[in-house]
Amino acid sequence: MSLGDQHEASGGYGGTGQTRTRLPEGDGGPYGGARRGTRSSSRSLVTVVGVVVLLIAAIAFANRGEGDSPSADTDDSPKAAATEPSGKNPVDTKSSGIPTGFAHDRQGAESAAANYAVVLGSAEMFDEGRRHQIVTTVYAPEIAAARQADLDKAYSSKEFLRNIGLDKDGKPPAGQTFVSRVVPVGTKVTASGADDATVEVWYTSLFGLSGEGSTNPVTESWYTTTYQLKWINNDWKVTDFQQQDGPVPVGRDQKASTADDMTKAVEEYGGFTYAR
Repeated sequence: MSLGDQHEASGGYGGTGQTRTRLPEGDGGPYGGARRGTRSSSRSLVTVVGVVVLLIAAIAFANRGEGDSPSADTDDSPKAAATEPSGKNPVDTKSSGIPTGFAHDRQGAESAAANYAVVLGSAEMFDEGRRHQIVTTVYAPEIAAARQADLDKAYSSKEFLRNIGLDKDGKPPAGQTFVSRVVPVGTKVTASGADDATVEVWYTSLFGLSGEGSTNPVTESWYTTTYQLKWINNDWKVTDFQQQDGPVPVGRDQKASTADDMTKAVEEYGGFTYAR
């Protein structure tokens, strides 16, 4: 796989023949992370771990309702807007630090997709041991092994790591902090069955290196990832995903924070467990 040029890997990450793998653009981050303005990097990078955020998973879900056979048009389904909260807690359990045990209904499928997108687009994906835990937890068993091999290959590429400013072990330079975060804005179910679902997650991502001397400053990007999920072993699991740019809002004329302020924010502000 060439990480230096933008490309699409058919059947690449996931082995389904449908997944579109996107590498970071410019000095971008994985999972189609934030686009960077680094002059020396090609806009190609976002196409490698684009995969990862966007590994960000496919979701199988069942329609809302009570019991094991939820139906699509139940009273607990938000009516006013696609992003209206359901008022239900997403989960109260975790596996390897990742939210799991989602409900077998619409709310559960959408919450699973949002939470899986966050962990698949995190900086933890650059640590081999942690990456293996994440993939095993969020992907369907028959998909996880193939996905794992593809991700290991992508994340161990010296060229890719060099282009985003990390060393061969995925570590940032001394005095700098590596940032890779996905922040879901909304979710939408586009198709569903008793034990499968297609869920779109619209999100913004932060990607880059914060700290004095960084040549890849933290920037933001906007994407929508479509996840195919399946109900397996009493939880939603990802089977495939596709990623596309946008919708992208018009940026405001705000002054960028200093490298020090950005580093402090990343270190001091924790993430959330996302509910629908």
